[in-house]
Formats: sequence, structure tokens, C-alpha cells
Amino acid sequence: MSQQQPISDMKFTLAQQDSKSKARAGVIKTDHGDIQTPIFMPVGTAGSVKAVHQRELDQDVKAQIILGNTYHLYLRPGLDVLEKAGGLHKFNGWEKPILTDSGGYQVFSLSGTRKIKEDGVMFKSHIDGSKHHFTPENVMDIQRTIGADIIMAFDECTPYPCEYGYARNSMEMTHRWLTRCINQFDATEGKYGYNQTLFPIVQGSVYKDLRKQSAEFIASTNQQGNAIGGLSVGEPAEMMYEMTELVTDILPQDKPRYLMGVGTPANILECIALGVDMFDCVMPTRNARNGMLFTSEGFINIRNEKWKEDFSAIDPAIGGYVSTFYSKAYLRHLTVSKEILAAQIASIHNLSFYLWLVGQAREHILAGDFAVWKDQMVKKVSTRL
Repeated sequence: MSQQQPISDMKFTLAQQDSKSKARAGVIKTDHGDIQTPIFMPVGTAGSVKAVHQRELDQDVKAQIILGNTYHLYLRPGLDVLEKAGGLHKFNGWEKPILTDSGGYQVFSLSGTRKIKEDGVMFKSHIDGSKHHFTPENVMDIQRTIGADIIMAFDECTPYPCEYGYARNSMEMTHRWLTRCINQFDATEGKYGYNQTLFPIVQGSVYKDLRKQSAEFIASTNQQGNAIGGLSVGEPAEMMYEMTELVTDILPQDKPRYLMGVGTPANILECIALGVDMFDCVMPTRNARNGMLFTSEGFINIRNEKWKEDFSAIDPAIGGYVSTFYSKAYLRHLTVSKEILAAQIASIHNLSFYLWLVGQAREHILAGDFAVWKDQMVKKVSTRL
């Protein structure tokens, strides 16, 4: 029998701080490997990044960490299957770090079929209508069983727009839930012989005083990393940037900061400049399936006639197999023919682009010219080709 690796705490080391912005480059050390920040995390909701093999995620996309979703994995395949498999890493074959979101966002999006109370949330499964109960305590236990390296606190994600009174009450309940999450997390251990880390989530909608209060409370809990939730839910981009900057100024410098569910390439670059280290979003894969590609020169709708005879590679600048091997004309043909391969190529390409983009950001932070590069790149990635 091979000896189990010793459990070690997650560590975050800052390698460089940009002098003309708040951008930073760092390294997060986990028991499943290192994560170089800033980083984008592909979303693997149900234990799979849609249309992408783990080998492609690793070798082509160069993903360093992926996401799983507590709500979806709890319902299917279920905790019994995951525990028998030895956790999500063993079940899906991904050997690098995994982060699970708490399922809060999914539960709260089921607005017609859930009831929020102080104890937790009663909800009906979107699969078969069966009733379930999530509490801060059992969501910690569920994520322990799923086996992610980074697990998220159970919070309420408020909609936009949101009345001040609702946002305040929701934030205060999220804080009370966080205390229960931390108590349960601290009273339990991981099941598979490696360390797990809990990230709390800052809420407060788009209200400065609430965001400040929430960020101060989250910082005071002294966890190993922190997240910013409740943004990119329909508010204007400028408002998202304002709230993000306010929060990153309060959250501790020596802990990674994760902005949940963001966003477009331009959003990511602007928020790196505000001091965010970690991002996730379904946009690269969802847009890929609809024929929208992100490239180093701008974004394209591959269905358009103009690509019909464009035999150049999708994006030679970013490297990787699919982006340099397949032509725009061929991908357009597959897309309009509704071939499944189109979704695969486009998904791998878009994810490769996102990982290339944050990798470039890191290089420019380390080189000391991030601010100039960022302004040029934001213009490029916002251009429709």
C-alpha cells in the first residue's frame, strides 16, 4: 500500500505586485498541485467541463483548476457514488485542484420552488421535483464528500436589482450562515487524505456600505482565501468594477481573492487590475456552443458568411492544438451543419483563449508592464471581427 501524502494547508505566495495597478501575480499551493494566479477556472458543473475531455483540459487548455457544482453533483450522481469512487478527482479522473461552489446560486435561482429560512433552504430538484434541504452544516459535509480542494461557504446570492433592505437582511443571514459553515468545517475532516480549504463569500449587492461591512466581516474570519459573490448578475459593468475595487481594498493582501461568475475577457482584465486572482464563468463554453469565439484579436460569430472561405487557423497566436490546427472555414462548416465536433472545437478553443489571456496577464505583471498591455488588450478583445 502506498503511503498517503501528508495533509498540508493551502498556501498563497505573492510573486509580484504591479506598480501602476492593483494587479498581482501569485501561486496557490494545494495538495493537488500549484495554481499560478491570476487564473481562470473552467466550469465543470456536473463533474464535466461540457464537451471537453480531461486530457484536453490538461494538455490543450492548460487548465490548472476546474469547478464542480455542489447542487448538481449532490443530485446526480449523488454522494454515495462519489464517496465509493473516492471523491470527484477519482470519479472524473482530474488530478489537479478542484473548487466546488456551494450550490447556493443554483438553489436561489430556483425561485419558484424553494423556501429560504434561517435554518437553511428547502428546494425541489429540477430533475424529479423531489424535496431537499440545504443548511450551512450539511453543505459543508456534502462538499467534504465531493472532495474539492477549495469549498465555498453557503450564502444567499441576491438578484439585481435588489432593494436595500433585502440586500442587508440577506447579507446578515449570509454572515450568520458563514459562522455555522466555519464551525462545521472546523469540526470535520476531509475523507480522502488531502487538505480542503473553505472560502467565505462577500455579499451586499451594489450598496457600498453593505459591501464594506461584508468584506470586513469576511476578512475578520481569517480563512485561507476569500470570494466576492453577487456580482455579474445583471448590474452595469462599471458598478461591478466599483464594488470589486471597494472589496479588494479591504480583503487581506496575503490571501487569494476569487470573483465568482465573471465574466467577459474585458471584465477579467479589468478585475485583475483591481486585485482579483481567481475567476470562473460558463461564458467560454456556453458561447462556444452558440458559435461565438473569443480570439486574441477580437470576438467572432463563426456562423457568419465572411468565414466561409477563410482557411486561416482559428487563432495561431494562442497556440494549442485546435486553435492552430483547424481553420475558421472548417469550423464554420461544422457549426452550420450542426456537427457535434463544432461544439468540441469551439469549447476547447475558447477555454484555451481564456487560459492564454490570464497567462499573458501574469507575464505582463511579472514584467512590470501590465497596465499598458491591459488597456491595449481590453480594446482588442472587445472588438467584433
